[in-house]
Amino acid sequence: MLGHDDWSEVTRPISSQDLWNLKRVGQPEHIPNSKSVVVAVSGFPDGEDATSQLFTVDRDGVTQPLTSQHRHASSPSPDAAGRRIAFLSKIGDDKAQVHVIDIDGGEASRLTALPLGVRYVTWIPNGESLIVVAPLLRGFPGVSETQDELESRDGRPRPVVTEDRVFRHWKRWLAGDTIDHVFRIDIADGSVHHLTEGLDRLIGLSEFADSLTVTPDSATVILTLDDDTEPWNHISFSLYSLPVQGGAMTVIPTGDSASTTRPRVSPDGTMLIYGAQYERDYYADHVRIVSHHLPTGTETILTAGWDRSCAGWEFIGNEELVLHAEDEGHIRIFTMSLDPGDPIPQTSGGSNHGPRPGLDCFWHRSESMHQPPEIAFTCGGHTNVISAFNEDALGELELRPAEEIRFTGSDNNQIQAFVVEPPRFDPSRTWPLLQNVHGGPHNGVMDAWSWRWNTQVMAAAGYVVVSVNFHGSSSFGDSFTRSIRGAWGDKPGKDIDAATNHLLDRGYIDSSRMAIAGGSYGGYLVTWITTQTDRYKTSICHAGVTDLLGQWASDVTAGRESAVGGVPWKDMDAVQRWSPMAHAHDITTPTLVIHGEDDYRVVVTQGLVLYGVLKAKDVPARLVYFPDEGHWIETRRNAELWWSEFLAWLNRWVAPGATP
Repeated sequence: MLGHDDWSEVTRPISSQDLWNLKRVGQPEHIPNSKSVVVAVSGFPDGEDATSQLFTVDRDGVTQPLTSQHRHASSPSPDAAGRRIAFLSKIGDDKAQVHVIDIDGGEASRLTALPLGVRYVTWIPNGESLIVVAPLLRGFPGVSETQDELESRDGRPRPVVTEDRVFRHWKRWLAGDTIDHVFRIDIADGSVHHLTEGLDRLIGLSEFADSLTVTPDSATVILTLDDDTEPWNHISFSLYSLPVQGGAMTVIPTGDSASTTRPRVSPDGTMLIYGAQYERDYYADHVRIVSHHLPTGTETILTAGWDRSCAGWEFIGNEELVLHAEDEGHIRIFTMSLDPGDPIPQTSGGSNHGPRPGLDCFWHRSESMHQPPEIAFTCGGHTNVISAFNEDALGELELRPAEEIRFTGSDNNQIQAFVVEPPRFDPSRTWPLLQNVHGGPHNGVMDAWSWRWNTQVMAAAGYVVVSVNFHGSSSFGDSFTRSIRGAWGDKPGKDIDAATNHLLDRGYIDSSRMAIAGGSYGGYLVTWITTQTDRYKTSICHAGVTDLLGQWASDVTAGRESAVGGVPWKDMDAVQRWSPMAHAHDITTPTLVIHGEDDYRVVVTQGLVLYGVLKAKDVPARLVYFPDEGHWIETRRNAELWWSEFLAWLNRWVAPGATP
């Protein structure tokens, strides 16, 4: 990519269309006994439909295709010998099935034909079999039963009857839908062995790499399993062991945690490592790494004194771990021994994550706000980015590194933010400001690339873009994250205001041309702020929480009392204190409202009630409604419309670009 000092007329500002023309680099997996990784790289060469191809990349950056670009290949898993790659593949609208290909290439062989496809695959260490996670219809917990039921259905929607409190998740129905099961696939004859017949509990909700592992002796699958009692009221996972050759699952006695995640076993088979959260119904409780000595059951919380949330850990031999964690607006890679203590950072700038131990290094992805993810390896604290899947495309674009700033916010605490300036930025002129407000609330803005809320695209439209890690954000310690519980709009709103004032003091922001935009909790904070001030000339609320009472229709309702300050049957005043709709009489800011019908986290009525109130008050408002999207806008066609509406609304109320 062209450096900061090399910008010239040969480059151009990035557009939203460019986001869909860039390659999207997946998680690299180290190929044992080699200095190479295998990785899935996806793109949209023909428009709407994504393709995904497997590549091998070595330490010198030599990149070779492993699969054809005509099939959709994903989720590569190398065997322990480094000779074969198992992966998921489909063509067209087919369901993804397990395929295996030799590392030297050739034709891939298909191993499964499960009725609803496969969601995850990994090798048993002895190389004789694969462990597969695949969905079956709930209530039809065998392969043949699911197949027969699918053939008998006529395609019409089916009623859902439940007594569960947890019955939906993001855009998926849990009640009346599917349940994931574990299968063993034997390589020699392709036989399929169902290991979890009759299962009606969740193995995981999203990333199955965080949900199961196979012990080095190839005898046992260790997995997370939802263990809440019926009716299902809470999301809580415990660790279970499952014999690879079949048999009953048994719970692994662990400490008094609220939920567990990502089991991993040392190469010698003696030590189990897992992640634990200890506060029930609080998703932002930081994850601690726990060691569990399998022969004796002795446990130690290894990161009890570390004020960061651990993720992505893997063993390096028998005595050391590598992991990643969010840390002050960056994702860094750390190493640590199996003795309690603070992990040691191995990377610094940008964001680096998904470490995989190699022969003498850690493979991972590396990215920043001005660099899409690429493959990198880190040795001795030095990081080398070695893939270049987007080199040619990025060479055309003017992308500005984000400036990391600090300023005084609420409670006189130092607050961090990232500022991205427009192309050809000149600080002697005045520019419009766009506040880009992150969601969560307990997420954070990382110095990382975003395929959705991309600050480079926003800045390229002619705005100075600031993204604030306000109180409540992740990566700054547990007390900072917890500091907004019960008062969602208070400290974060003051931090946003302080960031705006800080940038105004720099002299290049035009106070008459300021806008604010955010999604999810970010949409909440945007709406809350417009009940408190009219300093922003326009706002954009995507999938935003606007009515705290109405959020009892969300897919997650447990823990809401501590999150927002009260529950309606105990203290309605507490609920309404920080609810934007309870203060809607003060909103005068022109607002673009965006929402998807299939959003079960922030239900669509949250957007519709805001739009309805604004129109009734004669406040300029515009609604963009997606009947086929959820919390995120995922299809290219809809995403391009999203960007068109987003930027057109900004330009309508806040003139872009510099003024003398």
